Amino acid sequence: MSRIARSNSLNLAKKKRNEKPQRQLDERIRRTRARLGDALVALIQEKAYGDVTVQEVLDRASVGRSTFYLHFRDKNDLLLSQLETFLEMMSTFLSIGNEDSHRVLPVAEMFAHIGAENKIYRALADAGRLNDFFDLAQGYFARAIEQRLRESRRCSDLLQHESGARSYALAASLLALLKWWVDHGAKEAPRSMDDLFHTMVWKGVQ
Repeated sequence: MSRIARSNSLNLAKKKRNEKPQRQLDERIRRTRARLGDALVALIQEKAYGDVTVQEVLDRASVGRSTFYLHFRDKNDLLLSQLETFLEMMSTFLSIGNEDSHRVLPVAEMFAHIGAENKIYRALADAGRLNDFFDLAQGYFARAIEQRLRESRRCSDLLQHESGARSYALAASLLALLKWWVDHGAKEAPRSMDDLFHTMVWKGVQ
C-alpha cells in the first residue's frame, strides 16, 4: 500500500471512530431536551404557567440545573423550543410523508392534536404566551404553504412574486380559524375544519 493510500485509510478509520461518539452525544442531547420539554408540558397542565419554576421542571425531568442552562436560558426559552418542535413537525408533515394531495398543511392532524392537548393551549392563553405561538406559527406555516403552492399543479399560473404574500395571508387565516375553533369548544371534526380551510385556500388562489 502506498504512503498516500495508507494515510487515507488511517484518516477514514479515524473519522468512523469519531462519528459514533458524536451520534451518541447528539442522541443524549435530544433525550435531555425531550425530557425537559415533556416535564414542562406536564406541569403547565397541572398548574398555571407563571407558577411553574425551573426547579420543578428539573425535578420532574431528573435533570441537573447546570445541564438545563447548557440548553436553555429560562423556562420561556424551553417553552418556545417546544412550540418550535411542534410547528416544525406540522409544517413538514406533508413533505416528509410525500403526500400527493391538494392539502397545503395537515390541518386535520394539527387540530386533532391541539384539541387533545386543550389544557396546554389554555395554559398558554392564561399565561399570555399564546401570541408567541401564533407569531412562530405564522412564519412556519407561511413557508410550508408557499412550498406546497409552488409544487401544486392546480395553481401553475400563480405569479411567483405573489406566492409569499398569499401564503402569509393564508397562514394568518388558518390561525384565526384555529382560534375560533378552540374558543367555540372544538365541536367541529378536525377533518371538517381541514376541508373548510382548503376550500378557502383554493378559492383564494385560483
